[in-house]
Amino acid sequence: MADRTEIDLDDLRRALGCFATGVAVVTTLDAKGEKVGITVSSFNSVSLEPPLILWSVGVDSMSYDVFISAKYFAVHVLSLDQQDLCDRFAQSGNDKFAMLNCGEGIHGVPILPEFAACLECSTEHVYAGGDHKIIVGRVHRCEDRENDPLIIHRSRFLRKESPA
Repeated sequence: MADRTEIDLDDLRRALGCFATGVAVVTTLDAKGEKVGITVSSFNSVSLEPPLILWSVGVDSMSYDVFISAKYFAVHVLSLDQQDLCDRFAQSGNDKFAMLNCGEGIHGVPILPEFAACLECSTEHVYAGGDHKIIVGRVHRCEDRENDPLIIHRSRFLRKESPA
């Protein structure tokens, strides 16, 4: 059995914050057909054959039940200039889709009008992961708009350096 040393959670957060990561918004539809979306930084590729990705949702998220039961979802990798959209989908309780002209993806899943990349997926597996559930999705369609991604490091957004 592994050693279960107590870890200071603030130390752990700081250590994990050293890893720069992209920011994405995941969207789906709830059982009533209403649009649901959430900002995530826990997104990763799993496999090219078959095409699989993963992301995780916190068990305390207001949209937790929707996402763990969703059959289809879309992951939108945000562009460098989309910090406002990141903030909007990180909040709870408001109409996150207000004033957004979304398209429709697989099975009506909302597709944001702007993004760096979008992956339309079906849910393959949902795994327990501590205070999160890990959702593995099979990619059915994807689009890369060749925009620079929004990146977070140490709880701050990285900015593109201007040419000298």
